[in-house]
Amino acid sequence: MQFTSTPRGARLARRFVSHRLDEWGHPYDSTANETLTLIAAELAANAIRHGHVPGRDFHVRLVQCTDETTTILRIEVADTRTERRPSLETPAPPAAEEEAGRGLLLVSRVADRWGVAPRVGAPGKSVWAALELNSQ
Repeated sequence: MQFTSTPRGARLARRFVSHRLDEWGHPYDSTANETLTLIAAELAANAIRHGHVPGRDFHVRLVQCTDETTTILRIEVADTRTERRPSLETPAPPAAEEEAGRGLLLVSRVADRWGVAPRVGAPGKSVWAALELNSQ
């Protein structure tokens, strides 16, 4: 899904993720929904703040893969800014007085895996995160 690189676009992306997860059987108040919605909010905010190119939108892709024992929920947020790639090392916490710099730290703590990949079919990058849920 495509969203404008604005605060409104980030809010709509977060709602899209939460609604889709609810449709897939992960209710709004479930840990999976709340966690992936939080990740979506952080990645969308980063795409707007650090990956914005004037006139270009960001894209969100949400995937669910299930087998007999595990469900994997994966979110990808793509922007068109190729030269600004986050480091894959666990981010250091910012100083207490800093107002920013906690987004990827938070993602690295709540996601089971996360990373950065070149954007397929267009310039830019895709930052992704995945949650693994044990099937019951």
